[in-house]
Amino acid sequence: MMLVTALLLMFLSVSGLAYVAIRALQSGARNYSGVYAQETASAFEDLFLFIPARRVAELGWGLCGVVFLLVFLVAGGLQSLDKAMQASVAGAVFALPVLRVPRLLLHFLRARRLKKFNVQLVEALGGMSNSLKAGFSITQSFETIARDGENPIAQEFGALLQQTRVGVSFSDALVNLQDRVGSDDLTLVCLAVETARQTGGNLTGIFEQIAATIRERFRIENRIQTLTAQGKLQGIVVGAMPLIIAAALMIVDPEMMIPFLRSLMGLAIILIVGVLLTCGGLMIRKIVRIDV
Repeated sequence: MMLVTALLLMFLSVSGLAYVAIRALQSGARNYSGVYAQETASAFEDLFLFIPARRVAELGWGLCGVVFLLVFLVAGGLQSLDKAMQASVAGAVFALPVLRVPRLLLHFLRARRLKKFNVQLVEALGGMSNSLKAGFSITQSFETIARDGENPIAQEFGALLQQTRVGVSFSDALVNLQDRVGSDDLTLVCLAVETARQTGGNLTGIFEQIAATIRERFRIENRIQTLTAQGKLQGIVVGAMPLIIAAALMIVDPEMMIPFLRSLMGLAIILIVGVLLTCGGLMIRKIVRIDV
């Protein structure tokens, strides 16, 4: 009787834990497909990349499924039930972080776009300064860049002008432009424009001074990148060495590597190595990354 009661209690406990885990997974999946995907899609819209939230969720789930399947097969999940359970756990551990790929892609595209915007801003300031010298207003100077400039600065200035046409004040449009782009150089320009509009300052000279300041900062940043290139290369080499050695061993002696990859201890070691490599890479990045 006591044995039956213990088994019943164990069954109820396992069932309860399984129910809670399934509900938690369902809630997480709904949040990912809903809130997370919508926020990521909205952030892509700030980059003028209009990707539906459904596509963002499909990208994340698709990559997650591919990684899970690869890890499951490499870990020998088709050999036995025990191996299938171990391979499923390993696949979940390696696949779940892949759900962050859309947001990582967003950060990469935003950083690349911001860098290009800052480079174009220097030339735009020169053009706007010449426009003001020719007698144009500040709004007409923005229109010139939006019409004749290249993306992304033409897109951003065009969005600012579009907002002013639909009733948004010029000051609010400038604030929206700062928030959307996220450039410190642009913030300096917007503050100068707003101050000059309120006090009647000479924007031509201010634009030329800001452009000269940005050029000097670019020169210093390029110098820093040259000096820190060796440290970055060392980080890349050290981080890639375990992967290269593992690939070489798979080619030279697959009979030794396949049992290692299909064992629970081997998967745990690979996970620990991945975490340590990530931490080391972040530390090296923190050391060689100097903000100007």
